[in-house]
Amino acid sequence: MMISATEAAASRVQAFLSKRGKGIGLRLGVKTTGCSGLAYKLEFVDSSNSDDEMFESNGIKIFVDQKSLKYLDGTVLDYTKEGLQEGFKFTNPNVKDECGCGESFTV
Repeated sequence: MMISATEAAASRVQAFLSKRGKGIGLRLGVKTTGCSGLAYKLEFVDSSNSDDEMFESNGIKIFVDQKSLKYLDGTVLDYTKEGLQEGFKFTNPNVKDECGCGESFTV
């Protein structure tokens, strides 16, 4: 099992944590929603949970709960800026289909 972050994503997470003034990393998970079934969720982590799997990549810690891990194995978190659009991008090898708006996916 593996989750990783690009240098751009890691740099952005470190900047957010620094500005926030606390936190040990980022939690990546999935939630049931949208027209395709699953959507990504991101949140800062101040302390890990007992069921978390922790991955270190480019100097940041990424925490994933056991339920989400099966949907996220192999995912690479990136941060992109294209014109006025910027944000985190997920490259997930488990995705079989995405909704038209790009907010949700199926595995």
